[in-house]
Amino acid sequence: MHRMIFPVLLALAISNTSQAAQVYKWVDAQGVTHFDAQPPAGQAAQEINTATPPPAPASGRPTDDVDGEKQQRAIDTKVKKQVAAEETRRKENCTTLRTNLAQLKINPRVREEVEGGVRRLSEEERQSRISETQKAIDDFCS
Repeated sequence: MHRMIFPVLLALAISNTSQAAQVYKWVDAQGVTHFDAQPPAGQAAQEINTATPPPAPASGRPTDDVDGEKQQRAIDTKVKKQVAAEETRRKENCTTLRTNLAQLKINPRVREEVEGGVRRLSEEERQSRISETQKAIDDFCS
């Protein structure tokens, strides 16, 4: 097995160089560009080096675009954080609203603090608060 590795690697190395034949480029009288392995007779041709790859084309984007993209990503990240914070607050508010609604529905003797004292809500006030809380849940909580 070890005896086979070196000859295989040598064959692969030779095959790459044998495939890299000389290529010529020229433009004919009609302005058409030609590529061929044989240079044209009586016409100047440019030799193309196929051993080295051509340089990578420029991205075509000015650095302003790259900076603009960075700024846009920074703005997007900031907005996503704000949206996430607002969503967290909304969920907390919805939890509070649902808890309040459950307390209003379960407990017929609801009290509230007013000016340093505590007063009991009447049944009409309790039903009104139940309706208001349910409407708020319907409007703001999904």
